[in-house]
Amino acid sequence: MHVAVCIVAFRNTDDIVGCLAALGASNHRDFEVVICENGGEAAFQALLACLPAALPDGQVVRAVRAPRNLGYAGGVNVCLAQAPGADAWWVLNPDTLPGPDSLARLAARLAEGDCDAVGNTVYLPDGRVQSHGGRWRSWLARAVSLGHGSPHGGAVDQAQVERDQSYLNGASMMMGRRYLEIVGPMREDYFLYCEEVEWCLRGLRRGMRLGYAPGADVLHEAGTTTGSYDHIRSRPRTPIYLGERNKMLTTRDTYPLRLPVAAAAALALMCLRFGRARAWRQLGYALQGWSAGLRGERGPPRWLDVS
Repeated sequence: MHVAVCIVAFRNTDDIVGCLAALGASNHRDFEVVICENGGEAAFQALLACLPAALPDGQVVRAVRAPRNLGYAGGVNVCLAQAPGADAWWVLNPDTLPGPDSLARLAARLAEGDCDAVGNTVYLPDGRVQSHGGRWRSWLARAVSLGHGSPHGGAVDQAQVERDQSYLNGASMMMGRRYLEIVGPMREDYFLYCEEVEWCLRGLRRGMRLGYAPGADVLHEAGTTTGSYDHIRSRPRTPIYLGERNKMLTTRDTYPLRLPVAAAAALALMCLRFGRARAWRQLGYALQGWSAGLRGERGPPRWLDVS
């Protein structure tokens, strides 16, 4: 199985270098790497300067400059288009370190033929699980990460994860050819956050099946580009605003009749979350995003420079 590894960069060459080093140790050798740089010409030249033409076993590494900051989904779609002949596409965050067996196990699970896209366990540097996959709670407009906070390395019930999950962790997800042919690419109008949730929910509605690959674990540094994992009272505007806005857009696009209830629930949860931490500025960002989602605003926020 030939896999195209799709990585979206944004002025983070150190992350890319680390990710490529981890990929170079992969036990599955039939792959190529495509990187879309969203951060402009200077970032693209810096990326080119640190990239090898190929990994130690000969896997080709290619970089493409986006015409502007296309957001995460837009960058992923550029990568997908650059490798049309692949059998599968592994969407991988730049701030991840896959294990030597990760790619092989993902490809093997997809090759079993009873699923169309495959996820895995993503864990954090402190040894906690970020998720084994996720479930979208449509009445609350809330994404719930399966296994979040549990110790990494514990036994995982594959069948239970596959029953429970309705989306894959966007930091590491492998999509098969049938998935792309039937579902299409990611929605670029989300720009950042929740795009993988909508992509998977759209796939489920079209008969796709989501699998889980035991042992295909990936370390995720998390938030190195956006600051989404900063302390709640110092978290920047962009991840909060877009996170809340896109929860409303996901509800609007997948469960529109539930939007009134979900919007009220999301409002209560955000007030509780930020208010309890006395993160008043961050609550303001969240309210702005929530109201923008209710108005149906899409794409990059007007105040964000995407040139």
